[in-house]
Amino acid sequence: MAWRVLEVGGEVWKVSIAAERRADSDRWELVLSFRAAGPQPRSFWKPYPIVAVSRSVVYTQAERIPDHELNAILAEHLS
Repeated sequence: MAWRVLEVGGEVWKVSIAAERRADSDRWELVLSFRAAGPQPRSFWKPYPIVAVSRSVVYTQAERIPDHELNAILAEHLS
């Protein structure tokens, strides 16, 4: 299930979020997953600068990311 759906350059992208924690750390980091929903399946993962000691805090802060920032990340990746 997509967390957000964006359209960039006539292509629909589904964005999902994940919180990851490295074995040597007590902090959770946000990672964004972008997946093209069109006939040419493409995907990539991008770390996002949200870090917290609680996974739920990471997800709560992720909800505040505006679509224009996600669009900028996607446009940068596609260029």
